Formats: sequence, C-alpha cells, structure tokens
Amino acid sequence: MSTEDTPTAEIDTTLFITVSGPPGCGATTLCNRLAEAIGCPYVSGGDIFRELAEERELSLTQLTAKAEASDEIDRALDQRLQTIAEKWGMANKPFILESRLAGWLAGDRADLRIWLDAPEEVRARRIEDRVETEAEMRVREVSEAGRYESYYEIDIDDREFYDLSINTARWSKEGVFELVRMALEEYDTERDEGAFETPHVDV
Repeated sequence: MSTEDTPTAEIDTTLFITVSGPPGCGATTLCNRLAEAIGCPYVSGGDIFRELAEERELSLTQLTAKAEASDEIDRALDQRLQTIAEKWGMANKPFILESRLAGWLAGDRADLRIWLDAPEEVRARRIEDRVETEAEMRVREVSEAGRYESYYEIDIDDREFYDLSINTARWSKEGVFELVRMALEEYDTERDEGAFETPHVDV
C-alpha cells in the first residue's frame, strides 16, 4: 500500500499552528495532511493573495507586479493574515495558518510555529511543473526578503523562535508529516517551559 493510500491518522489537539517556508519547501502538502488529520480549518497566504487579486479584478501576475511597486498589497495581505491569527489565537480551537510570515504575524498567539525548508536545487525541482521558473523563484525570494526588512524590519533568516525546523529533503512527505504528528501528540502544556518570544510586527 502506498503512502497515498494510507489513511491519515487522527490527531487530537487544540493547538494553533503556523507553517512557514520558501517556495517548494512542502508547506502545502504538510498543511493539507495536518488539516485532514486534525479536522481543522487551514488558511494560506496564497489563498488570501488570490482573494486580493479577485477583489481588484487583477491576475496574480498583475497583483505580484503591484506588490513589487509599492507596499500596499503586502500590507493588505499581512493585515488579513494577522487578523485571522488574532481571531484564532483566542478561539482555543485547532487552526493552521501558512505563509512565509505566518510565524511572525501570529506572534505569541500561535501555540506551535513550524519552519520547513530544503536545499535550493531540491525546491527548484519540486516547482518544475509550476508556472514560476527556478530563476523567478530565486528573484521572488530575494525581493520578498528585502520587502519584509524594509516594511517591518524582519530578517526572514531569523528562525530562533520557531519550535520545529525541518529539512523536508531528508524525509518523505509521509515522514515529514509523522515528525510533526509526533510533536503534536507529545506536546503537554504542563511540561511546556516556554517558547521563544516572537518580535512584534506592526503591519
């Protein structure tokens, strides 16, 4: 039986989880598996970006160009993500928020913050079937990192406050899911001695 045919084990948790990482890191795959296993809502920055494009009657390419030209799009996106984080941070119900800045925007409202990554050549191979080329992926990453620092004084390479950091090239998709599942199931609030403080982000 392949991993695709294996039923997803249920996870009993009320944690608010953020998942972040660069393109091709495996965040979408993990979030879909977790949302199914937990039975909870899942929102991605990509979903919100598409909403903004539809509201402005623009294509994703056009909206991306506008985001490069001014801070209005990025701030609108991040404000919505932060509002979602504030809502679910008080709900005491399981929820998954995924975006490059999800861990920063959720701040101390998040119960578990996850960073996924993989070597650049691995991530480039994973996005071969997407519209975005490898060169475009690299340019976008550099551009976004510069904008985060300019707008919010965020160093995207600062990952101290993440609770889990996983190189998804070292495990299969199922293996990555199992690592996170184990972390969730082993988490005990009474034994939790404290997370690293997340710097406040004013969007």
